[in-house]
Amino acid sequence: MAKKLAITLTRSVIGRPEDQRVTVRTLGLRKLNQTVVHDDNPAIRGMVNKVAHLVTVKEQ
Repeated sequence: MAKKLAITLTRSVIGRPEDQRVTVRTLGLRKLNQTVVHDDNPAIRGMVNKVAHLVTVKEQ
């Protein structure tokens, strides 16, 4: 079974640059404290690294 990542939006995107807002939205996060589950792959890892200061990640 492939590894999964549980990604939670923990900080607001208010006042953040547009590219970071788009990245959070692309991950499927809309509201604070919302959690989404994605497959662990390089594309998702890159997006998480870009907004690492806004999200928390748990491996499943």
